[in-house]
Amino acid sequence: MQTEPNPTIQSAASPAEETNHDFDFPQREAAFFYGLFLRGHSAEDLRRDIEVPQAVLLKWHREAEREPMLRDVFTRIVEYRRHVLAIFVALVDTESRPQRVQ
Repeated sequence: MQTEPNPTIQSAASPAEETNHDFDFPQREAAFFYGLFLRGHSAEDLRRDIEVPQAVLLKWHREAEREPMLRDVFTRIVEYRRHVLAIFVALVDTESRPQRVQ
């Protein structure tokens, strides 16, 4: 007797699929940081938190030389963080512009 798979139970996603899914929505992370900004955190401090520091970039570069398979992951992380930062900066700039009421 063969049992049918239960359609309500989703199969577990692989770690790689979960990681890729995490990179699909930089708007969510930018919104999180923007919420912190609206609660009084310094925009400059938040920018530093979003950016990947130069020391980390250098470390990742050395790691990627030893483990070439990591290069794509590190590149994806840096691109993602830059995208989050761009969205965050746009939100902060919009907030800081004077609003005209007509």
